[in-house]
Amino acid sequence: MRILVVEDEVKAADYLRKGLGESGYMVEVAHTGIDGQFLAQESDFDLIILDVMLPGIDGWQLLQIIRRKSQVPVLFLTARDAVEDRVKGLELGADDYLVKPFSYAELLARVRTLLRRGAPREVEHFKVADLQLDVLRRRVVRGAERIVLTNKEFALLQFLMERSGEALSRTQIASQVWQMNFDSDTNVVDVAIRRLRVKVDDPFSIKLIHTVRGVGYTLAVPE
Repeated sequence: MRILVVEDEVKAADYLRKGLGESGYMVEVAHTGIDGQFLAQESDFDLIILDVMLPGIDGWQLLQIIRRKSQVPVLFLTARDAVEDRVKGLELGADDYLVKPFSYAELLARVRTLLRRGAPREVEHFKVADLQLDVLRRRVVRGAERIVLTNKEFALLQFLMERSGEALSRTQIASQVWQMNFDSDTNVVDVAIRRLRVKVDDPFSIKLIHTVRGVGYTLAVPE
């Protein structure tokens, strides 16, 4: 199982990486809130261990960002021991809250408990404006019209809708949909987006798939 540790204290992060690694987990570490956000959005983790006081964006903000897209278990590990801090963390969506200094045995027990709860059920239905995607039924509808997509077109649209409103690079899209490293000489993403637009956008007055100059693409309701 994969664990992301977001901790700005290098010694503490190394301690967690070593201990959890020896306990059989794959561990990645981020030392800033921004790096933690990037890793949390780019990779799938089974658990995130999160400090509150982080450079860039703090742990409260990062948890809110994570919860917009994911229900991955989050354990706050922080020196902030006030009752109001614990309450705030849990109300924002944390699954557990452990105060520093801590016993590694207790941390490991809490980690195992959170992981035993199992992965949360994935989102099965996405909706942006009048565009709806049903993951289980493999069905796409816009307005009252059914849209028939190939498997890759469906995967591409699902990724765009999962990250609705985000500017997604061609590298991100290629990695997620085609499991390939993006080659700047390859226009597979642009071709696929063009084909998807023909089905999802062209017959409708409101366009949802937009080009982000210098970055890639986004699916969003126009402002």
